[in-house]
Amino acid sequence: MSRLSALSIDALPDDLKATMMAGENIMGFTPNDGLIMARAPEMLNAFLGLVQSIYQPSALDNDLKKLLGLMTSSASGCQYCQAHTQYGALKHGITEQKIAAIWEYQTSDLFSPAEREALDVARNAALVPNAVTDEQFERLKSHFSEVQIVEIVGVISLFGFLNRWNATFKTDIEAAPAMASAKFTSVV
Repeated sequence: MSRLSALSIDALPDDLKATMMAGENIMGFTPNDGLIMARAPEMLNAFLGLVQSIYQPSALDNDLKKLLGLMTSSASGCQYCQAHTQYGALKHGITEQKIAAIWEYQTSDLFSPAEREALDVARNAALVPNAVTDEQFERLKSHFSEVQIVEIVGVISLFGFLNRWNATFKTDIEAAPAMASAKFTSVV
């Protein structure tokens, strides 16, 4: 049970209600973490700006962004974010096999060499203290431009925030991500 309850969407001011409804249209459900954060409207609006900037079309493939979020959340152990990233990856068209193989990324043929290097960095960046090595970062540079690397670290950092936010609040997982996550019980 969540340490702070999600606010009712009907209890929100009209501007936040519209924002949360837009999120529901994109995600397919209203995220409880946003309904908790809505207690601090300026924080929620700033956070949503960051999310939009990270997930807009860019130099970095959106499939990789989804996988980076999944790895970061899996390595940090945040069940809420694991469920969300599994759901988001499925919705985005990433196969169940690839999602289920996230921890076998180093040896699985489902992952490209570039994905392997990015997932290595995501896994080690999610640890406390950060365990990314200079060697890993150099290998990352052999596959990605500096702009793409900034985006990779941006996704990892976004989920670093979300993992700590949701693990601390013990945010209740919504039905749609919970059902998606049930397919990957060994991950969650």
